[in-house]
Amino acid sequence: MKLSARNVLKGKVKSIVTGMVNSEVVIELPGGAEMTSIITKASAENLKLKEGSEVYAIIKASNVMIGTD
Repeated sequence: MKLSARNVLKGKVKSIVTGMVNSEVVIELPGGAEMTSIITKASAENLKLKEGSEVYAIIKASNVMIGTD
C-alpha cells in the first residue's frame, strides 16, 4: 500500500457501532491508545471490518489544531 499521507498508524479494530448511515470504528493502537473514526456504513461493509481486524488509520490533514484551557 502506497499513500501520500504522512501519518499512517497500524492497529486493530476494537469495536464497531453501526448506525443507519455511518459506522463508528474504534481502533486500538500499539500501547493501548485508541482512535475513533466515523465512516460510512457502506465503507465499513466494503472493507469487511470486524472486531480484531488489522487496519491502518490514515491521517491526511494540512492543519492540526491545538488548544488549551
